[in-house]
Parts: sequence; C-alpha cells; structure tokens
Amino acid sequence: MSKEITVNVDGMTCANCAAGIHRKLTKAGYQKVDVSFATGEVTIEEEGPVDLDRVRALISDAGYTYVGEKRKESSGLAPIEKMFLFTLPFTLPLLAHMVLPWHVLHDPLVQLALCLPVMAIGIAHFGKSAFGSLRNGVPNMDVLIFIGSVSAFVYSIVGVALHWGTGQESQYLFFETAATIITLVLMGNVIEHRAVKQTTTAISDLGQLQEGIAKKTVEENGKWKIVETAFRELVAGNLVQVNSGDSIPADGILESGALHVNESMITGESEPVRKVQGETLIGGTIVLDGNGIVRLTATGQSTVLAGIIAMVKKAQQEKPSMQRLADRVSAVFVPVVVGIALLTFLLGHFAFHIGLQAAIMNAVAVLVISCPCAMGLATPTAVMVGLGPSAKGGILFKGGESVEQLSKVKRVVFDKTGTLTTGEMRVGDILFFTSDETEALQMLAALEEKSSHSIAKAVVKELENRKWNSKASGERGGDVLPSPVPRPSSIKDIEEEKGLGMRGTDAKGRTWQAGSFKLLSDHELKHAGDVNLLCDGQLVASLTLEDDIRPDAKTLVDFLHSKGIETVLLSGDRQEKCDRVAKQTGIHEVYAEQRPEDKLRLITQWADEHPTAMVGDGINDAPALTRATVGISLSGATQVAVNAASVVIMDSGGLLRIREAFQLGHHTVLTIKQNLFWAFAYNMVAIPLAAFGFLNPMVAALSMAFSDVVVIGNAVRFKFKRLD
Repeated sequence: MSKEITVNVDGMTCANCAAGIHRKLTKAGYQKVDVSFATGEVTIEEEGPVDLDRVRALISDAGYTYVGEKRKESSGLAPIEKMFLFTLPFTLPLLAHMVLPWHVLHDPLVQLALCLPVMAIGIAHFGKSAFGSLRNGVPNMDVLIFIGSVSAFVYSIVGVALHWGTGQESQYLFFETAATIITLVLMGNVIEHRAVKQTTTAISDLGQLQEGIAKKTVEENGKWKIVETAFRELVAGNLVQVNSGDSIPADGILESGALHVNESMITGESEPVRKVQGETLIGGTIVLDGNGIVRLTATGQSTVLAGIIAMVKKAQQEKPSMQRLADRVSAVFVPVVVGIALLTFLLGHFAFHIGLQAAIMNAVAVLVISCPCAMGLATPTAVMVGLGPSAKGGILFKGGESVEQLSKVKRVVFDKTGTLTTGEMRVGDILFFTSDETEALQMLAALEEKSSHSIAKAVVKELENRKWNSKASGERGGDVLPSPVPRPSSIKDIEEEKGLGMRGTDAKGRTWQAGSFKLLSDHELKHAGDVNLLCDGQLVASLTLEDDIRPDAKTLVDFLHSKGIETVLLSGDRQEKCDRVAKQTGIHEVYAEQRPEDKLRLITQWADEHPTAMVGDGINDAPALTRATVGISLSGATQVAVNAASVVIMDSGGLLRIREAFQLGHHTVLTIKQNLFWAFAYNMVAIPLAAFGFLNPMVAALSMAFSDVVVIGNAVRFKFKRLD
C-alpha cells in the first residue's frame, strides 16, 4: 500500500528551485514527487514507508533547508526577514555616501567594511541556493543574483587593490551596488513571503480547525468522567462531550442530546443545521447551541475536513496547461540571461568601446533585473487564492486543470433526479400485482435500504413514516398501511445494477429486483412506475413518485445561457418527466430514458466537440462524470460520483454554488493570464533596457524585487474581487 508524506522546505524562491528539488529526489529513486515553491511543501508518495532522514539529506544537498512534516508556527520574524533587517543598516550608509559629503563614507576601507557583512549574508543565502541548483542541473534565479552581486564586489576590490594610493580608487568603488543588490532582493523576498502567506491563509484556517482540546468522556470505576484530550490524540470510538461554542473534534454520530451546528466552514451553508440523535457530525464544525455526546467515527487523516484539505493542496500543486509554457521558459531562462549578460559585456566593451566599468555594470544590471520568479509565481498564486476560499465556501476543485477547463466549458449537461430536482421525493400511488402485499413491501424495503440513490432513500423514508397508499391490482383507492413494514432477514446477495436498480435473492431462491421501468417487459410497460418491484422477472408492484424542482435550478440555467453556454438534460427517467423539468427550468435539449452506457456515449461525443461539464449525483452518472471535460458532483451524491467528479459542491442546498464555481474558474484564469502577461512583458522590456545601459544595477535590483510583488499583489487582489 502506498504512503504519502508531505514535508516543509525553506529557501525555494522560484519554479526552478522546485524543479531542482524535484530532479534531485527523482534521481534518487522517488517516482511520485510534487514540489510547490509557493507553499514550500514537498510531497512524496511511495510504496511502503518513506525514509525522512534520506529525504532531509537530499534536500539539504540540493541547497535548501529541510523543516520537517510540521512547520512550527512562530510569532517572531521569519529567517528571510531577519536577514533583510541585518543587511539594511550596513547598506544605508553605503547609499548615503552618494548624496552626503562625509569623507569617512568615501573611504574605500570603510565601504569594504560595511559591504562585507552584507556579502557574507548574500553568499550564504543566495550562494548556497545557486550552487545547489547548478549541481541539480536546474539553475535558479539565485544564480543571477549571486553572479551580479559578486561581480560588482570583486570588481571593486580589484580596482581598489590596483589603484591604491593613486587617488583614483573612488572610480572603481561599487560596494554600494553589491550590497544594494542583495538588500533589495532580500526586501523583495520579504514582501513576497508575506504576500504568499496571504494566498495560503484559507488552507491554514482550515488546518486550524483540526487543532484543539476535546472533552473526552471515559468510564472509571463504574463512573463517567471528563478528560481533556488533544484532537490529534482521539481515536474512532471515543465519546466526546460538546457544548455551545465548542468545535466538534472529528467526524462522528450524535449519541445523545440535540445541537444547532454551524457547518459554513465546511459546506459554505450559512444557516445553522439542527442535529438530533443518530445524525452525523463533521469534524471542525462549531456548536452554536445545545449540548450532547458524540461518538467519533473517523479521526486524523480519515475525516471529511482532512480530505478537503488534502484535496485542495493537491489541486494547488497541479499545474494548468497555460503554466507549462512558463515552466519551459523558466527552465532555460537563467542560462539565456547569463549569455545575454556576457554578450552585453563583450559587445559593449570590445565592439562599441564602452568603458570597462560601464560594460561590467550593464552586464550586472542584466543579471539582476531578470526575474524568472514572476513567471513561476503567476499560476500558483492565482490558483491558491482562488481554491483556498472556494474550499471554505463549499466548492472543491480537485485540480488546477479543472479550474482552467471550467472556464472553457461551452455545454453543461444535467442529470435530473437529485440534481435539478430536490431528490426529496414523495410517494404518490402504489399498484400491487400480487396478493401478498406485505411480502412485496418487505422485499422492496430490504432492497432499497441498501441503495444510496435519492429515489431509494425516499422510498425507505416513506416506509418508515407509514405513508403508503396501497392500490391492489391497479384499482383506485386503498388504505394507509397501519404499521411499519418489518424488514426481512432472509434476503441476500444484494447488489446495485448501474442504471437499473437493486437485485437480491430470498431464502426460496427467488430473484427480486427494484428499479426503473427498464426492468419491465414490453407488455408490462403500461403499468410502469418510477420504482418497480419484480420477482423472478414478473412485476409485483409499481410506485409513482413526486419530486420538486430545486428553486434555484432555473436561475442557474439562465446564468449559463447568459454566458453563451448550452444546457442539456440527460436522464434515465421517463420522457414526460424530463420534458416537464426541462420546460420549467428553461433547458432546450432533452435526452431521456438513457442508460449509463448511453450517457457515456453522448458525453464522449459532446466532450470531443466542445469542452463539456456534467452535473450528476448517482452511481449511474459516474462514468459520464469521469469522461466529461469537467465533472461536477453535489455533496449529497454517492461516494462513487464524488470520486469521479473533478469539482465537488459541498453545500447540497443550492445549485447556485455551481454558478460561483463557473465565476471562480473565469476569474482565476483571468488572473493567471494577467500575471503571465506581466511576467513575460516585464522581462522582455527590462532586459534590453539594462543591456543598453539605461538602468544601473541598483535600479535593476529594485525593479526585479518588485516584479514578483506585482504578480502576487494581483493574485491577492483577486481575493477581494466581486465574482460578478
């Protein structure tokens, strides 16, 4: 069985840093590796346990700092902030000598003394990363910073050494340039560090819901007492007391009491949900009112919340196709820039007879103004900002690719039952074609309670509420059954047949089936109901059901039409019922009475023509959800459908979450495009300006430092954007 571990790494500043670590780990034999420089996380999936000591050694050898599986939250300054604050007091006097006439600041030895501490930090920080990336074969941005700052520093030392005592030393002093490059880049890294934290706050907030102290109830000497226990130490089966204001520590079932629970942080649903004995509770949700005892059913990484966090992290790591161009450019960016800088020096000095120091400074400016980071940050920052809050709002994307694909969708295909309709069905009439009505209802109950389909749930609920209107042999009238139908214990081998219904065998060897009209022979179709019960292929009972259309279904369809998106109703239900739903919602195209293989064939055909989204909730929708360009599943769907979908709507109370998902996809892709445009445009304009001598190295370093900030700032701006 494969095991996945995630460790934190410090020191990654660009896509090439992540690529270097990825190459180092894959060359060491790890096959499934995901590296995110934006979040500073490295995920490894292996068969069997992962040797963390070996991973630590490989990451350190690559030039980066291994933090561990859990990043310690610190209220103090981050290492990058400490380095910046250390270098700043030494850099400011070096800059001041350019405007202040103080003789001491012009002394070469004083400038060297001020520059040395800054260079020590620069070589330790940027040099370690630069040499590590070169060893990995993927040179990163720190190579450019290191070469540029060291070139200016070495040129200054050589110039002073060769002209000491001649009075010309000041012509060769560029210590302020070397120090300023390092300090300004560190400042940019600090701003970038703080801005990136803004893009990941949503996941951090969700992670905080997993922390806390629970009131575990334990029995000791025949008496119950409360023991305070950390959430992470709880196990399935523990009993936990919850009161008003408490966070439910893990998934569970309410054993006693009654609660009003705020589930908005998981589902996005703002209205409190009432929970009574026997109902399920989601870990991380908040008790607004009431108290009770919860029996935990899942803890740790098995909870719904842990699954959401894992899903969102995985989605943030996945790269949309438009990022691949930026990655390809980033892979060759550093060698190309070094070549341009070298060419700038050679042509400037030898071809255009520019002075040695001017030619060197132009080359240094080319090195430090170039910024591959902006290209690498363009997509992950936008995706993190978009997907994090969407998870808290009840919209889960399983990958960055699904966000991009959703923005391209030209056709949306809807299932009917439980999707456009509420799925909360009421039994209208029941027709019996057998004298043993009790046995028929027993078998129907036994089969349907094993199904997760919304129709089956409605049938079982009606049985339990004893609201069946029985009509024998197709006649009108009948009595309400006086008591609940007893469940048989003899039926066995119950299984679900996709698109048809449920099948099982009783103690007499008879085969019972409960499902759609597709189970019936041609001559029985005139008696077909929404649910039909057969014994050895013979119809024994049929039911008609009534289902209400979701109040926001038409609003969603109108929104899609306003965006030029076609809508289709694709259902296994009967034609007349599908036509009624389509008419009320405004859907123009209807395909009714479709088997799962028919749905799959149509979805395949449409997806090949145009990007197509499928919205469904049943097992019979799973193949179509998988084949669609984007599969969208509601939270009340079967687990199979949820697993098959690429977008999961956690709030089952409203289809308008799907509208938000489309808006989110559009604005996320728009932000990515804006970021990539800035990243490419900046480098295309800045590098020639530096090469032709229009920018000195200090201005170039300042420009480079803020190019990343522009990209991240645009992504953070998306966080506060209205999704209209």
